[in-house]
Amino acid sequence: MKANKGFNLLSVIIIICAVSLISALATGIIVTNSYKTSNGLNYNELLNDEHLSEFLEVYASVSDNYYEDVDKDALIDTALNAMLDYLGDSYTTHLNSSETKALEERLAGSYKGIGIEIIGSEIVGVTKDSPAEEAGLQVGDLLVSVDGTSVGDKSSSEISDLIKNSSNESVSLIINRAGTELTYDVAIADVATKAIAYSLLENNIGYLKMDIFSKTLSSQVDLALKDMESQGMQKLIMDLRDNTGGYLESAEDTASLFLEKGKLIYSLENSETKADYHDETSACKNYPIVILLNSNSASASEILAAALKDSYSGPILFVGETSYGKGLVQQTYDLSDGSMAKYTSARWLRPNGECINGKGLKPDYEVIKAEMYDEAGNPIDNQLQRAIEVISAL
Repeated sequence: MKANKGFNLLSVIIIICAVSLISALATGIIVTNSYKTSNGLNYNELLNDEHLSEFLEVYASVSDNYYEDVDKDALIDTALNAMLDYLGDSYTTHLNSSETKALEERLAGSYKGIGIEIIGSEIVGVTKDSPAEEAGLQVGDLLVSVDGTSVGDKSSSEISDLIKNSSNESVSLIINRAGTELTYDVAIADVATKAIAYSLLENNIGYLKMDIFSKTLSSQVDLALKDMESQGMQKLIMDLRDNTGGYLESAEDTASLFLEKGKLIYSLENSETKADYHDETSACKNYPIVILLNSNSASASEILAAALKDSYSGPILFVGETSYGKGLVQQTYDLSDGSMAKYTSARWLRPNGECINGKGLKPDYEVIKAEMYDEAGNPIDNQLQRAIEVISAL
């Protein structure tokens, strides 16, 4: 007897969302969490689309008649991937629900957890001011169990999921510390993800490294600048190496900490319109800045660097290597199954009108990363050393 493999309501909704995405891509207008497409059609009207009808007919036939059981989630994921791959844009892609969750957590600037970093079952990092630190967990502790589940043979991600998915407001951990087993009840909370590192170097030179343009980056940068300025900072090295980007708004907000009110930060341009984005805040700086770049500095990193290069009132220079050259902006479309479609909606222009896509930002002082060590065998950052030399002369 043939098993019934007919499609369910969720699968139909996913298909309809996919078709509305086609419409969004065709018109350049973004549809997000809406029950209408960008051209005003509702889902019932979309069912009359001949292309969608053909898709549904094939989907129904395969679901009903394929000789083996069909994984409908995988079938739809494959269809979405194929549709987006057809556009030939490496930045336009479909993320499954787990990939979407990981991306959103990384960009949110916080995550649900206790504030530990683990490799295998060993705690290798404890976040400052986190529940883990407050409870007394330490680097080097070995996790033995989580809420009664033994974790000795589990991976880091499996252990993290056990902690995050706990149904309680706290999690019970047994850890091994130097051969002694200890029990801790640790609260589960929103833990801030540190997006920066900073320090005041010799000669009142500040050093600020940004790792990702998360929702909380600009506020972290603001606090770091105020801290270093209170200690006498007169010049700044901004390290954007290996920062592949993040939220466009985060780059805009961070640039606004440095630029004078009214200065152009960037422009967005598609086939129909061009919109300019200016600094609307009263905050500004004018001390010398050197920005460190490399081939992995991309997207929001390049927006910030270009905005400062073209619109900053103080001296500014680039040191390092030519940046990645990502001059395109993506929008996201959330699907009902928790996955996400990410597609290119515009290109951005630096204040001088240039689009850097495929070209990148070229350094004023090119310094290729080299493996160097001091007499004690400690690594030397030759690019940072050159940045210090350059900014000292400004």
